[in-house]
Amino acid sequence: MAVWAIGLNHHTAPVDVRGRFAFALDQIGHHLDHLRSAVSPHLEAAILSTCNRTEMYCSGGPEHMPQTLDWLAQAGGVEAHALREYSYSHQDEHAARHAFRVASGLNSMVLGEPQILGQMKDAVRAATDAGALGTTLNQLFQRSFSVAKEVRSATEIGAHSISMAAAVRLAGQLFENLGSTRVLFVGAGEMIELCATHFAAKKPLAMVISNRTRARGEQLAAQFGAQVMALSELPDRLHEFDIVVSCTASTLPIIGLGAVERALKKRKRRPMFLVDLAVPRDIEMEVKSLNDAYLYTVDDLAHVVKAGQEQRHAAVAQAETIIDGGVKAFSHWLEQRHTVPLIKQVQEQTDQWRRAELARALKMLERGEDAAAVLEAMSRGLTQKMLHGALHELRSAEAEARTQACGSVQRFFLGRRR
Repeated sequence: MAVWAIGLNHHTAPVDVRGRFAFALDQIGHHLDHLRSAVSPHLEAAILSTCNRTEMYCSGGPEHMPQTLDWLAQAGGVEAHALREYSYSHQDEHAARHAFRVASGLNSMVLGEPQILGQMKDAVRAATDAGALGTTLNQLFQRSFSVAKEVRSATEIGAHSISMAAAVRLAGQLFENLGSTRVLFVGAGEMIELCATHFAAKKPLAMVISNRTRARGEQLAAQFGAQVMALSELPDRLHEFDIVVSCTASTLPIIGLGAVERALKKRKRRPMFLVDLAVPRDIEMEVKSLNDAYLYTVDDLAHVVKAGQEQRHAAVAQAETIIDGGVKAFSHWLEQRHTVPLIKQVQEQTDQWRRAELARALKMLERGEDAAAVLEAMSRGLTQKMLHGALHELRSAEAEARTQACGSVQRFFLGRRR
């Protein structure tokens, strides 16, 4: 059994390419069923899909690894060779190291950001619900969560998280006083909640939540003292907002060029600041061409947050040491898994011997033979069966085999290390 990770992220692929491989969380189970049908029903698999990455974690026969890449390429509507230009793959201990670094926030656009750990847990729950998470991947992810917890508690990786604060800083460069702005959040997921937290600290004039599910929108609005707006009102009310932050699971843009053009006209060319955190895009890229519209994507934010990361780089070496320990422990566990079939065979064989000797002893007792003599015979019979293979090897005519057998017998039966 092998373990591997295949994926693409903000380091290897632009946002438009990543958008082709975005999987909605509520559809992960369906995609996992399709993957296992295409590759193997025994394949263990989980899919992690965020605005910055799409990754597949799998465990199965090594021959299935290229098949999973082919499946991912097909899911994204591209040829496998084209996907290879933007993707990466890791196997066994390298896959474990990658998973541990992702969970710990070391592989994120914002070093140490905590959201990825929750997203990885969501991916594990989806795989579990789909019946696609077996013993090996469960171990990989549980150890990932444990390592991530240790990294966050023992290092300063997450102590200075700036996350979506980058968007607030950019908005502050456009609007002199954020306290006089009106902010619209489209969506009500974790990224929007995080971004809203940063904007709320600036006490804007108004904050409005527009979400497909009104109940979730109202819940988030109550958290920040914001108002709620139906998505259907978006085209007519877009001009009311100075700042628009969007992050939904829509497969198509929900804010188009025409809508922004009309909004700018009503605003009499007062600028609009737009942040598109979604993958695929929520806001048509052509909006960037408008003179008074300032549109930033998640990739644009990467250049901004990079400047704020230096203070956390000092903790990376410490975090990598923790991850090294986690990788060694997982690799050791994985190696032990390879001996499981042999262990089962040994247990089955010894149980056959036990049952055979027990049945023989019971028959002797039924014939009225002395109990002490029966127990003596049973114990002698078990001993002979268990020692037969070892003693046979010790009597082997081959000198090399005899030497190896001597060392093994000393370790197994006498507890001696040569």
